[in-house]
Amino acid sequence: MPDTLTGISTPPPSIWRPTPLVLFALAVHAAALVGVIVRPALWPWALGAVILSHGLITAASLWPRGQWLGPNLIRLPEAAIARGEVALTIDDGPDPDVTPAVLDLLDAHGVQATFFCIGSRALAHPELCRDIVRRGHAVENHSAQHRHSFSLLGPRGYARELQAGQAALSAVTGRVPQFFRAPAGFRNPFLWPVLARLNLRLASWTRRGFDTHEGDPAIVTRRLLRNLRAGDILLLHDGHAARAASGQPVILDVLPPLLAALRQAGLRAVTLHAACATTSSPLSPLASAPAQP
Repeated sequence: MPDTLTGISTPPPSIWRPTPLVLFALAVHAAALVGVIVRPALWPWALGAVILSHGLITAASLWPRGQWLGPNLIRLPEAAIARGEVALTIDDGPDPDVTPAVLDLLDAHGVQATFFCIGSRALAHPELCRDIVRRGHAVENHSAQHRHSFSLLGPRGYARELQAGQAALSAVTGRVPQFFRAPAGFRNPFLWPVLARLNLRLASWTRRGFDTHEGDPAIVTRRLLRNLRAGDILLLHDGHAARAASGQPVILDVLPPLLAALRQAGLRAVTLHAACATTSSPLSPLASAPAQP
């Protein structure tokens, strides 16, 4: 069905199914309510059970790589591992001062990456987003505004953020994003029904360099290369990048040794779409619109 904002065809919505943890929390709430109605004196126990269930949900929401609330891609599928693939993912752009240099480095090493772009930044720098796609990389959804309060949003807030991100990135690149990454990886159970409705697949990471805070490229590189193996999803940033002592964004000093190490280890960096293209998921059938010329 064509999107009314972009004119690009999108697949029909998927079916959302709550996880055991979500079902447990709902059951606790229902049991607590019934218990208090039947025996009002039980209210302290009922309240304690509800607080405990909320604590579990909160802990799961603040665990970026957790899968207790719903499907979350933290490693590539077995087929990609067998092919010796890893995924290099780059967040928070596009940034006109950083992204072009990142693209040049990726070109020089002949690798493809996945750029999780912010919708508002894509609209501000549309040609830069199109250049990412022209060079063989993928642009995926990193929300419309990258709100610090993202993990506190409700169903309507998530729908607005994800739909606006989808519309912006689809209009700019001519391709419908297949994957979504939450800002800082934080979210809550209301996210997954929206992901299902938009046929987006949540993707986190296997390891990260914390390059928005760490200004030493050597430390960031070591974090990314520690126990590196096929199937890993690596996280770096072209937006909000920390600066090295030279004043240069850390990612620009990290990429050359990182990509050289991948080549020496016999690993090939590909996009998430390419790595997952032969697998299926209840939240992402991996259908895409035709590329923009």
